[in-house]
Amino acid sequence: MSTVPERTEPTAAEQLSRNLAVAAVVALILLCLAWELWLAPTGRGTLALKVLPLLPAPLGLWRYRMYTYRWVALAIWLYVLEGLVRGTSESGPGQWLALGEVALSVVAFTACTAQIRQRLAAAKTA
Repeated sequence: MSTVPERTEPTAAEQLSRNLAVAAVVALILLCLAWELWLAPTGRGTLALKVLPLLPAPLGLWRYRMYTYRWVALAIWLYVLEGLVRGTSESGPGQWLALGEVALSVVAFTACTAQIRQRLAAAKTA
């Protein structure tokens, strides 16, 4: 009969990567909303809907849901691409906001990837 190892408390590295991931995703949501609704809106603000896929992410990240870390690590590249395109095609505040979007997206990706690698390594040794 095999026993499933009990979940231990997260390590300091896991907590750090989780906190970075949550902070980066929340900051990315706030940046995108502020960008499209107040700071440098394009059109009627309908581009603010781009944050909808990210809205459930902070809760799953906070609860250490591996599935959430995986899909965020994949989906975040859409925000990197948008930021790169708009950062090279816009001028003024839109360009700086796009570069901020890229920076936050890269931080979120790095934190999610670190969390995934740490958890897989821990599972491998258990």
